[in-house]
Amino acid sequence: MNDILQNIVTTFLQTSWLERFSVVCSVIQVLLSKNNKVSNYFFGILGILTGMYVLYGAKLYAEIALQIYYLIMSIYGWWFWMSNKTAREQPISHANKKEWGIVIGIVFLGFGFFYLLLEHITDSDVPYWDAWVTSTAWAGMWLMAKRKIENWILLNISNLFAIPLLIHKDLYLFAALTLFLFIVAIFGYLNWMKILFQQKKETSYAE
Repeated sequence: MNDILQNIVTTFLQTSWLERFSVVCSVIQVLLSKNNKVSNYFFGILGILTGMYVLYGAKLYAEIALQIYYLIMSIYGWWFWMSNKTAREQPISHANKKEWGIVIGIVFLGFGFFYLLLEHITDSDVPYWDAWVTSTAWAGMWLMAKRKIENWILLNISNLFAIPLLIHKDLYLFAALTLFLFIVAIFGYLNWMKILFQQKKETSYAE
């Protein structure tokens, strides 16, 4: 454990200011998401854009393609939260059967797509693992854009598998960030549950 902590500190000191900025933006984004703040997307987009630049410098082109998806979903989520009157009136809800069907489709179709891509086009040594982490994160991002409380569950499934994957790849700084995001997501779920309960309470009073 001490070796892992030492590696985290050493890795952090060796990273560029741009990489640190990207990580800080990601932390701010998830904290704002936990509190149901639309401004979370602004910091999320900043983190993604700076992260893409860092990945380009490292020649991790496949990872850049994944970040493009996160960028699109973040822009969509920002637009949905700001422009949708119904979303403003009832900002949080449970996913219905149709939406769960879409989530399942995103997870398994995304998994199949990324597995084939990683297995046959890249030199990835963890295609199953990497594809699963990515596909579950995709589904979580879609649910977050729709303000569905289950987004935290999908995101933490992804985080749970991502932490050992990042350690396996010696990316200790990002593993520490993901562990932090995992913990925050738990509190995010509980906080959204309180907000959802309050919404239902206010609705019952109005009736």
